[in-house]
Amino acid sequence: MKKKLLPKTLIFFIAAVLLVILIIWTIWGNTALMVSAVTISSSRIPSSFSGFKIAQVSDLHNAEFGENNVKLLRLLSESSPDIIAITGDLVDARHTDIEIALTFVKHAVQIAPVYYVTGNHEASLPQYDTLKTGLEAAGVVVLEDEAVQLESGSESIALVGLSDPNFTIRSDTFGEVPAMISAKLNHFIDDEKGYTILLSHRPELFETYVNCNVDLVLSGHAHGGQFRLPFIGGLVAPNQGLFPQYDAGLYTDGNTNMVVSRGIGNSIIPFRFNNRPEIVLLELSDE
Repeated sequence: MKKKLLPKTLIFFIAAVLLVILIIWTIWGNTALMVSAVTISSSRIPSSFSGFKIAQVSDLHNAEFGENNVKLLRLLSESSPDIIAITGDLVDARHTDIEIALTFVKHAVQIAPVYYVTGNHEASLPQYDTLKTGLEAAGVVVLEDEAVQLESGSESIALVGLSDPNFTIRSDTFGEVPAMISAKLNHFIDDEKGYTILLSHRPELFETYVNCNVDLVLSGHAHGGQFRLPFIGGLVAPNQGLFPQYDAGLYTDGNTNMVVSRGIGNSIIPFRFNNRPEIVLLELSDE
């Protein structure tokens, strides 16, 4: 007995419905901003910083979620962070709108102190000095290979911020970047002096951060691998290529933790797949 085949019109209808569902789901996934919670535990964290919360915003690329980024700012406010860390690519070098960036930070500083490091897009930006001046005027702490102390009671932790390597080395043909970053970090990091948080746009330098005894790194740049595949993860990331090793989430090696944000906006590839934009909310714990 022969099996009856589905009519071609029915097959076409089912395929069309599935395609529409996929398109709607993809559009939703590019606009449904979420908060991803991560707890970082270490006996090196001072007790007065247990419960300290950091909201990480990365790779905004001039994206807007609601007028003047009201949706993004609402999520940040509801998260009640102690500080906000912006880990690069606040603007996009290909379609730059500095006013969008400055409007966002002017509201963000009213939620919590804001600390900012550059990404590769700022390194390609002719108007970077204008952006930096505007950020500082708004009250943002711009960290260009600098360290500050975060204080709670009588205790403190070091917050280090690195400028993107592209400001110094445009094409890392000979592999100079890890040595350059290592030299910078060794100037700031002393394993005996307490807990250190590093803001650095580039997750592919994780081995360097580990070798320099950084306790916690907040990074971005990978955009979550742009297209996330079930059971596999991200498909492609800048400076890591196909199936990147460090695309999103928490990575641990010895005493070093690195949190890679999937970011918020897009750049060369204008959409994401299975990869919702996120704010990362980190909470420190002294165990």
